[in-house]
Amino acid sequence: MSKKRKFSSPLVDGPEQAPSRSMLRAAGFSDEDFNRPQVGVASTWSMVTPCNMHINDLATLVCNSIDEEDLKSVLFNTITISDGISMGTLGMRYSLVSREVIADSIETVVGCQSFDGVVAIGGCDKNMPGCLMGLGRLNRPSIFVYGGSIRPGANHTDLITVMEGVGSYTSKKISEDELIAIEKTALPGPGSCGGMYTANTMASAIEALGMSLPGSSSQDAVSEAKKIDCKKIGTAMNYLLEKDIKPSDIMTKAAFENSIRVIIALGGSTNAVLHLLAMAHTVNVPLAIDDFEKLGKDSPVLADLRPSGHYLMSELNEIGGVQPLMKMLLEEGLLNGECMTVTGKTLEENLDKVKPYPKSQKIISSISSPIKEDSHLRILKGNLAEDGAVAKITGKEGTSFTGTAKVFNSEEETLEAIYNSKINPGDVIVVRYEGPVGGPGMREMLKPTSAIMGKGMGDKVAFITDGRFSGGSHGFVVGHITPEAAEGGLIGLIEDGDQITIDAIEGKIDANLSQEEIQKRRKSWCNPKPYNKKGVLSKYAKVVSSASLGAITD
Repeated sequence: MSKKRKFSSPLVDGPEQAPSRSMLRAAGFSDEDFNRPQVGVASTWSMVTPCNMHINDLATLVCNSIDEEDLKSVLFNTITISDGISMGTLGMRYSLVSREVIADSIETVVGCQSFDGVVAIGGCDKNMPGCLMGLGRLNRPSIFVYGGSIRPGANHTDLITVMEGVGSYTSKKISEDELIAIEKTALPGPGSCGGMYTANTMASAIEALGMSLPGSSSQDAVSEAKKIDCKKIGTAMNYLLEKDIKPSDIMTKAAFENSIRVIIALGGSTNAVLHLLAMAHTVNVPLAIDDFEKLGKDSPVLADLRPSGHYLMSELNEIGGVQPLMKMLLEEGLLNGECMTVTGKTLEENLDKVKPYPKSQKIISSISSPIKEDSHLRILKGNLAEDGAVAKITGKEGTSFTGTAKVFNSEEETLEAIYNSKINPGDVIVVRYEGPVGGPGMREMLKPTSAIMGKGMGDKVAFITDGRFSGGSHGFVVGHITPEAAEGGLIGLIEDGDQITIDAIEGKIDANLSQEEIQKRRKSWCNPKPYNKKGVLSKYAKVVSSASLGAITD
């Protein structure tokens, strides 16, 4: 049996497999194809969202490149959802759930069809980690392809411009006509949201991890560079199959640490914490939230990218993308250059001939003069988050906050209060029962944080939740609070008027309550009944782990 066909051979070899071959012939297989390694190509194409609407075209290029290498490509689909479209609605409960569905579906198809290798093509927040989780579980030669970033809209706008525009409209800073004008021009076509939001954060993290081709994470969705990226997949996959290089050979602890340092340098999304923990779990790498805190102490923020900065991913791509940044970090001893990648070369070998950024560029700071000397992603602990919480604090809104709790049991209640100007300077907005179990589904709080920024209150209030934040959120925000309210966490006992202190320097988040008061409240607390009795949300709530473990389901 050929090493390259160790999974597909039992499916198609020998007289007893004639029925399998007969069905495959009907699906387009030739005589020669049965002797070729089979490579499954998981496409997340969908007209649900601009992030994925072009991926069928990319999948065709990927399949052609595989077939040119005397391999046999087999295209199949998995789902995707849109965070941006469902944001602020009950539909958003399905967002994080979809990560598990995607991972499960890729594992299911590849496991059943016995493909020898796998290529997964993703282009939106949850389908990228979902793809990597599926590849990690299967642990056979694999490559991830990023669908690419959207181009900037008119007047340097993007989706977050529209989100924050709603806050400006409710504050009467702009008219409805001005808001609609932004809405109509902010998103010019295919591709993932253009800033260093979750999609581009995860694309960069996956490239740093070594699971996508060098330079692929910053390319525009509609570009010749992205087409070339897809056309290289066949050669790379052939080599991985020849050498039997698997995700477990690439997705090591050192590689995850490289990813963490790169996303810190880029000012990436808090969602990366959740997703990297889950991805590491699939390949049995012991990654924990405390690793983010440990690595963050000497990992600088270097990129002036949205949401807290100015520039968009396409502009970073124009000056060289993520690779020159990685080379800077490598030369400073902040990355492990010995990590294997999908090219079959080490990270250091991939970066050997990468040129530095142009001297005139203003997007990436030098390591000697960073935007922030340590990480913007802070792991906080205290009586409000005994198992941890994740803060996104750039320092622009300060590094500590003490204020008065204003409590809401859902995102909808919070939005109504913000839009109707019921939030005051000094408030700590507390949004609970939005965790993995309590949501269920751990919704992102992009609409309320965008409304706060649009109202000009980003440095005047704090926002804490057992839910999570979009990569587009900025301000003084703390999410992933665990234990969550639905699991008996202290966040479920907070009342209006309680004093809360958040200290990003000391890594603490505490409610100023005595143990006696906490116990008194705990005696009268009762867990709200689950919203769903059947279906995927109910199943998810029954099996999902804490956010501090990555909200995994296995």
